[in-house]
Parts: sequence; C-alpha cells; structure tokens
Amino acid sequence: MSASLPSQPEFLGSLGALPGAAGQLGSRVIPPASPYPLLDSLAAPQQVRHFTPAMLEQLAGEVRAFLISSVSETGGHFSSNLGTVELTVALFHHFDFLQDRIVWDVGHQAYPHKILTGRKDRFPTLRQHHGLSGFLKRDESPYDHFGAGHASTSISAALGMAKARDLQHQDHACIAVIGDGSMTAGMAFEALNQAGYLATKNFLVILNDNDMSINPNVGSLQGYLNQIMSGQYYHRWRDRIEHAIKAIPIGGLSKGVAKAAKWSEESFKRLMVPGLLFEDLGFRYLGPVNGHDVNATSKALLEAKEKMKDGPVLLHVQTKKGYGYEPALQDPLKWHGVTAFDAEAGEIIKVTTDPTKPAPPSFTSVFGKTLVELAKTDQKIVGITAAMLDGTGMNIFQKAFPDRCFDVGIAEQHAVTFAAGLAAQGMRPVAAIYSTFLQRGFDQVAHDVCIQDLPVTFALDRAGIVGADGPTHHGLYDLAYLRCLPNIVLMAPKDENELRRMLMTALYCGHPAALRYPRGNGLGVPLEEPITALPIGKGELLREGSDLLLCALGSMVAPAMKLADALAAEGLACAVINARFLKPLDAALILEWASRCRGVVTLEEGCAPGGFSSAVAESLADAGLLRPLLRLAIPDHLVHHGDPKRLLEEEGLSPQIMELRVRQFAKSL
Repeated sequence: MSASLPSQPEFLGSLGALPGAAGQLGSRVIPPASPYPLLDSLAAPQQVRHFTPAMLEQLAGEVRAFLISSVSETGGHFSSNLGTVELTVALFHHFDFLQDRIVWDVGHQAYPHKILTGRKDRFPTLRQHHGLSGFLKRDESPYDHFGAGHASTSISAALGMAKARDLQHQDHACIAVIGDGSMTAGMAFEALNQAGYLATKNFLVILNDNDMSINPNVGSLQGYLNQIMSGQYYHRWRDRIEHAIKAIPIGGLSKGVAKAAKWSEESFKRLMVPGLLFEDLGFRYLGPVNGHDVNATSKALLEAKEKMKDGPVLLHVQTKKGYGYEPALQDPLKWHGVTAFDAEAGEIIKVTTDPTKPAPPSFTSVFGKTLVELAKTDQKIVGITAAMLDGTGMNIFQKAFPDRCFDVGIAEQHAVTFAAGLAAQGMRPVAAIYSTFLQRGFDQVAHDVCIQDLPVTFALDRAGIVGADGPTHHGLYDLAYLRCLPNIVLMAPKDENELRRMLMTALYCGHPAALRYPRGNGLGVPLEEPITALPIGKGELLREGSDLLLCALGSMVAPAMKLADALAAEGLACAVINARFLKPLDAALILEWASRCRGVVTLEEGCAPGGFSSAVAESLADAGLLRPLLRLAIPDHLVHHGDPKRLLEEEGLSPQIMELRVRQFAKSL
C-alpha cells in the first residue's frame, strides 16, 4: 500500500454533488442550497455503510469543510481532527458503532466521529458551558463508548471491552485508535502485550501515525515507525513466500529442510521490516496505508476485518495533522488547540487589549524564564517534560540549555522515575507537568521520589479550574494526592514573584518539592532581584483582624484580600494569611490568629476532600481549638467544561458569591 500523500484539497472548494450522492437519500430530501448535502442527509451513521467510493470521498470533503467552518467560530482542537477525517469516514463505512465498540485515544481527534453521530447541529456549543464536550463522553452519546482526556488508554480499554464481549458470548468488533505520540507510554505496550498473549480475535488497533503528539514526537519508537515506512514492500512478498512454503510437500522433506524453510520466512520478515515489533507481540501487522485516501483506508479496513477473525490486528495509518487546511498543515502545533479564527485568512483572532496596559506575563513564562536564570549559575539543574515543552514553558529552558532539557514523550511515569534517577546522582531535576497529568505518575512520586526523599522539583502548571477541556483537565486534586506523601514540600504562590521564590526554594530545600500554579497571566507585580528562597513552612500575615481569619492558598490569596476589603466596609475586621505552604503547614501562625478571631474561613482552588481546608481543620482539631470553619473549595463532585469564571461562580468561588457566603457565616457566629 502506498504511503505517499495526495496533493492538498482546496479549502472550502467546490464540493459539487456527485452523481447519485445528493438530492434524496432514504426518505430525507436535502435542499439544493445545502453546503453539506451528503452530511446533512444522514439520518443515522449506519447509512455510511451503503455509500459508494465516490460518496465516501464527498462525505470526507464535507466533514472537513464543516469542521473548518465550525471550529473557526468556536475554537477547539483543530489540526488533530483534520487529520482523522478520512479514517473516521472509512470506519463508519465498515462498522456499526451502536454494536461495534471504538475507543479514541485522548479523544481530541474525534470531532469527525461526533459530526457523523448526530451532533453536527450542536457544534456551535462546542466546549461551551453546558454545551458539546471537546472529548468523548459516555453520557453524551451511545456512540461514545469510552471517555478520555489523557493519552495511551485506548488499547487497554478496548481490550477490556473485547474480553467482556467474549465472556458474554457476543461477536462485535472492538477497535482502539491510538496516535503515535500516545504509543510512547508504557501503558500502551502493556495492553499490546496482553492482547497478543490472549490472541484476542475481532480486535483491531489502528495506529494513527502523524509524526506528532502535540509537540513533535521523540524517542526510538518514532525511528522504528520510519523504518517501517521504508519497508512497505515487505507485505507484497510476505503472502507470496508463505504461499510458496505451504505448497512445499513438507512430508517429503527432511526436518532440516522444513526448519530451514521456516527460518528463511522469519529471516526475510526481519530483513524487510526491521524488528517486526507488532508481529512479535502477537499482532498481524497491516500497512502503512495513506490515511487521507478514504478508499485506500477503506480497503485496508476490509482486509483487517478478515484478518481479525484469526487474532488481533494492528493497522498502521499514515496521516498529517492539519491536512486539508494549509495554515494548520504548515504549523500543526500552533493550530493544535485554537480560539476562534478567520478561516479565509488563516489567522487566529486575537483578543484586543489596551496597548497602554500590557498584560502581565503568564505564570508559565515566568516559570520558564526563572528556571533559565537559576540554571545559568547551577549546572546541576536539568529540565524534564512529558511531550509538553511549549505548554509548560520548558521550551524556554530547552532553547537556553538543549543538553540539559529532556522531553520524554507522553510518559509521565517514566518522567518521574527518570527525575528520581537524576536526583540520586546529585542533579537537581525539575519536572514540569500539568497538575492533572502528574496523577498518572502518582506511584512513582510516592515510591521512587518521596519514600527515598530525593530532591526532585515538580512544577505543576494548570492547577485549579482550567475551563473548556473539562473534568479530565482541571487541576483540582494535586493538593490532596500530594499532601499525604512523606517528605514532600508542597507550595502554591500568590503571584508571579512568589512563584520565582518558590522555585528557588524547591530546588535547594533538599527534599521532594512541588509548586502548583494556575493557567493564565500573573497579577503584574514587580519581579524582585535577586531571587531569594522562602523559609520552609512559614506563611505570611497580610492583614490583621479580630472577627474572621481568612486563610488562603495560592490563587485565592488575592481574592481573599479583596474579600477582606469588602467586609471591612460592613464593619467586619478580617485577618488574612497567605499560607504559602500546605506542607509543612504553618500551624503556629494559623492557630495564633484563629485564637484571636470568632471564625475561620479557608480559600483554595482545589477539591475540598483532603486539600488545604482539611489540613487547616486537622491543625485546629489537633490543637483542641474549637472555631467555626467555613471551607471555600471545590465540592466533592465533577466540574464540567466551560468558561473558568462561570465555573468558579457555580462552585461558589466567585468574588460576589464568596462575599455572600462569608457574610452569612459571620452572622451565624
């Protein structure tokens, strides 16, 4: 099968109706003015199974055109979805996903899947409050069989579905679609290993190979896939050799000759496709196929369906992120996740700001620049990220110190233990990982870092509510899941200057340390020079008062100060403490001021169970200091996607609602 890509289709070019493809389909009549006649004709995705090759091509063109038009209005994940259009259409041509099961890894490449499964008209609400999710959700559609927001889970989940099917004596297909970036995680290979060992039938893994995760892929696996690309012609010869060997009357040959024939077959396979990793794991390997040729992909899927009867199959599909829209094709990283954009001009629409008031730097950029500043005088500082160079600000460090920066790919577990190994040999590793993604390496943080008391620094970006990506991406649990671990120093800065001080504190405290900070811009405070470390476990009294103690952490310190100002106008004198450290907590400072006040209020942008408020409550209880306590935190439930300000309001953490809650609390004292 050829892996070369065809020329790019014209963006929003003429999608002229193909003979017999538009007009009337079933009982639905499509208006001739419809820009998406075939797509609009679908009463159910099962109709795609009856489409001709020409109709499949037209449908793919319409899906891509709709995708570009719709996402240009709402924003969302873009280049990855453009890369899966033809593959999705071909899958729906061969499978009925009310019966068959499909698991899309991560899920941010499944917009075409959503478009074909009755959600096209809801795309104006994409990633908006109470609108269409940007990922797959089991409760959103019967076609969404498994939800995900993290990578590398699809093969495990689909294999579990396949074995459940077998145990229940059913016969539908189970399919995992996984990107080459997600294949860098050990979990994917653990699942491949078991699937091959079980010789699972009617089980298909589709490797969507586009040379990308978010940043370009790294590691030897990418080189292996490139070798496969150069060995495509193996498949034309494999069946011929197998046929020739089977035709030999083995009974009339010596065992030595028969053994030599088998050895020749295996040697040839390894010569033509280096390693044959997937076949050695027990999969029948097919491909690579051009994933933007819908009919070639369809033929490959037809072959895969036949081979699946005998055991698991891996179909290797080559695609391009951003395919069909030139700006996204040329810069898939920039167009991975976008806000609204001008589709004709190919320009992302920037929010206008007052040029006389430049926006403060982001916490992410302050982290990256500070790490570079500290590393200039300390050669032991090294940076680590898991396929998120740009998102974590580690790209700034990489440009300054390319030999001391390590992108391990989508492999957070490896990233943590790799950092532990560096620390064990005297280095000062800084692992910059989104709060929600460090959850994947929890055991490694506990076992390999904290139990051994190794000085690894974790920089947790995107802490708190992050918005449109929803429950899989909110960084709400880091305080709770890290606070319980031994030896760790856990911090959250109130502003970007304190972030700099905390990074230095973490690097030289001699213990595991984590600092968590939000997405977005800082407060615009001056950045002090030189950077000075903080005393471990010491909070900061920002305001004295005798009525209420407002004890805040991280991003909630500034709102606590504004809240104290508002309550002062009503005659309530509030003391305010910037806790700085959750572990070790400055219990002495908190107890001193709690004893002077009638009640205590905690403020945090994290989950209430096990978090900052729990630590404060435990300290009060341990000291036998009985004070009424109001915990302003995220309740014990999922927070869905939407505008962060709207979500904070719903969770009772907007300035107006917090003021109302605290005022009512004060009246009850």
